[in-house]
Amino acid sequence: RSNESSEDYLETILILGNRSSLVRAVDIAAEMGFKKPSVSVAMKIFATVADNGDIRLTEDGHKIADKVYERHQLISSWLMILGVQEKTAIHDACRIEHIISEESFQALKKAVYELREQQAVLHGETADQV
Repeated sequence: RSNESSEDYLETILILGNRSSLVRAVDIAAEMGFKKPSVSVAMKIFATVADNGDIRLTEDGHKIADKVYERHQLISSWLMILGVQEKTAIHDACRIEHIISEESFQALKKAVYELREQQAVLHGETADQV
C-alpha cells in the first residue's frame, strides 16, 4: 500500500501541475480528500518544494507519475468502453493502475487502441478522434 500511496501522490502532483502553475501541499490534500497535508516519502524523494511552497516533480518523479497517469487514463477508458459507469471506472482504475503488470498493461493498451480504431472506422473518424 505504501508504493500505491506514493504513486497516488505523484499522480496528483502531475494532474494539479497540469491544471495550475502552482501546486501546494494544501492543494494535494484537497485533491486527495485529506483534511490536512500528509507528507509522503515519495514527496521527499520524487518532488521538490520551493520556498513559496510550490511543489514540483523531479525527473524521476515525473516518469513515475506519467506512467501511473497513463495507466489510469487507459484503464478507466477501457472500463467505460465496456459499459462501466464513469465514477466506478475511475475508482476501479485507481486500484488497478498500481497492481497491473507491465505485460498485462501493454496487452490491454494494444487491445484498447485496436478497439478505438475499429470504432473510428465504423464512425468514419480517425482513432485520435474517438
